[in-house]
Amino acid sequence: MNSFLNLTRALSDENRLRALLALEGRELCVCQIIELLGLAPSTVSKHMSILKQAGLVEGQKRGRWMYYRQPAGKGPAEALLALGFVRACLLPSQRARQDQRRLAAILKLDRNAICRRQSGR
Repeated sequence: MNSFLNLTRALSDENRLRALLALEGRELCVCQIIELLGLAPSTVSKHMSILKQAGLVEGQKRGRWMYYRQPAGKGPAEALLALGFVRACLLPSQRARQDQRRLAAILKLDRNAICRRQSGR
């Protein structure tokens, strides 16, 4: 029951859904997710923690930064089903298309410069 509640809680926020869609087929640094969502770093970290707890994303710390991706077919079955549902329902949405265009622009930027700006250095 708890895993189901974690999953539904994770899917109940627009910004978490936007982050999930941004991770479709790619790995992103938390700084790139912050840039996309336009939220405070602590807020994005909390969102990503909730997604990770639900099994919807995997995170790996490299140096100073966290990198996230969707589970590569090896996550909890419920989480993989939920990801398929999210994709089917939301990828065609206008918001998802806007985010994909914005993310394409973010991916053209120097990731290190984005991270330095996010950390204030």
